[in-house]
Amino acid sequence: MLKWTLFQLNQLQHKGLEINETVDVSEITSHSDIRSVGPVHVTGRADLSSKKATFHLTMEGSMVLPCSRTLVDVDYPFTIKTTETFLFQPGEYESDDEELHTVEGDQIDLLPIIQESIILEVPMQIFSDSPDKEKSAPQSGRDWEVVTEEETKEKVDPRLAGLAKFFEKDKE
Repeated sequence: MLKWTLFQLNQLQHKGLEINETVDVSEITSHSDIRSVGPVHVTGRADLSSKKATFHLTMEGSMVLPCSRTLVDVDYPFTIKTTETFLFQPGEYESDDEELHTVEGDQIDLLPIIQESIILEVPMQIFSDSPDKEKSAPQSGRDWEVVTEEETKEKVDPRLAGLAKFFEKDKE
């Protein structure tokens, strides 16, 4: 469980806090392009003081995303490193290296931070190495078909064939 009260963190201040948990973040599939995500292994530590808690986290797991070209499932393993700082009392504190959060209530919950980090890790495009033709998007339909760049160079659009002949006459 990646949730602590401020009282618990205050007690752990001198002892330190090591994190080694496996969490279920499957609910993020309804908020993004992620088709599924397996359990995520979260490791790290927390630096605790009377004014703040700084978590140094590493998240490892795998998610399934749609191929940008064929829409087949693509397994996408990830490793995310992040540093998150929770301020116990809002105030003047600046740092370029860390994400700053203020504690609302008396509890710190890392699960929403982990979910957000995974969603931000989703690439703009991902391509399958070996697309399965049976599961992929259709490659042709009524009055259309997918063509490669090489096929496009070789073909002349029949509507423009007359124009191509016109330019050949100018060259001669």
